[in-house]
Amino acid sequence: MIRFIEELLLFQTLDDKKHCVGIYSDGKLIYDNLPLDITHTWNYASFLKDRDIQYAKIYCGGKSLDEVCPEALQPRWQAVNNRLVAFYKSFHTARVSLNENCFYDLIPERDIMDWCVVKNQICRHVFEKYEKPPNYDYLVELSSSLADIKYRKLNLDLSGLKPYKNKHVKLKKTLRTSQPYCKFNMWGTKTGRLTTVRSGFPILTLDKTMRNIIKPHNDYFVELDFNAAELRTLLALQNKTQPAEDIHEWNVKNVFKKSLSRDEAKKRIFAWLYNPESHDPLCEHAYGRESVVQKYFTQGQVTTFWGKVIPSEKRTALNYIIQSTCAENVLRQMIKLSNYLKGCQTYVAFPIHDSVVLDLSSEEKEKLPELVDIFSNTALGKMRVNVSVGKDFGNLKKLEF
Repeated sequence: MIRFIEELLLFQTLDDKKHCVGIYSDGKLIYDNLPLDITHTWNYASFLKDRDIQYAKIYCGGKSLDEVCPEALQPRWQAVNNRLVAFYKSFHTARVSLNENCFYDLIPERDIMDWCVVKNQICRHVFEKYEKPPNYDYLVELSSSLADIKYRKLNLDLSGLKPYKNKHVKLKKTLRTSQPYCKFNMWGTKTGRLTTVRSGFPILTLDKTMRNIIKPHNDYFVELDFNAAELRTLLALQNKTQPAEDIHEWNVKNVFKKSLSRDEAKKRIFAWLYNPESHDPLCEHAYGRESVVQKYFTQGQVTTFWGKVIPSEKRTALNYIIQSTCAENVLRQMIKLSNYLKGCQTYVAFPIHDSVVLDLSSEEKEKLPELVDIFSNTALGKMRVNVSVGKDFGNLKKLEF
């Protein structure tokens, strides 16, 4: 059903970097002094951080402009978009960095205007067709945090890469065609886990033995991650108390009654957790896997603690419930850290899987206990946090808190 929206003060951003401030609005290109009454556009840009804007890409769940473009607009959209794609490819071939240059400075004004006119029409269609998602504010905050990360250049030292090691040679080849920035796609998976954009640094897939090439801009990297995040998520979804100690040690004493070592307990619990065919009465009694599936899975879909809806079969339901809830919990805590660190030298360097990595200034090391406390206090309850510190990302040593 089409919803007609009368007051859409549509505009389009010409770039998404803080220092590249420019929009198309009301038939004009406007730079620096933006109108106060603009309200609706396609996607988040850093210079819109403090404005109350509605973003069409969030309304349509991260679909591309090609996917949501109405059939009647397709020929015109393809024509104007193909022109800009051709420019983009030429910049890539010539190794013109769009991280360091404003996109609109490199494109003829007429082409930008044509592109923005059609984007406005596509956006209007999206706002009329799609409902505002219930987690809209979270997705805007996540967009903002990831945009801050996107334009912080990584400090890479490639001197340790060996010319005779295949994986080192492969990484060097990758870096010749990508850029040293962590660019994340928040729409890349069903569960909400982040993926990386091909043009950025492959932080999520980088071999652990090569992580030492990433150095902090400040003094230390600090990695914060939840101790046994999946198991703690499972407990939280049943409103059970989180153990203050290492959860695998807790399992040894409270689930397996000291009949197993820590490593044996860890292997047993994870062998049971994601295998629907595995039946373990001790694990089920402690963690209630089936009751969580019954609570969050119905009629062919999972609805997570956060309200995210994921189509699923029953055999994949538990995986989606835990992975999605756990991933969003980490990202929500990352947002809290980003907000706390505004104006500080220390900042969020990047998230990686179920952890968040900070670039810590030694002048602000006294903030570390509070940062750990912020990360540990989640909507799912207070969770034990593992803290690791090092002079590069490949050599992190655990700290006790």
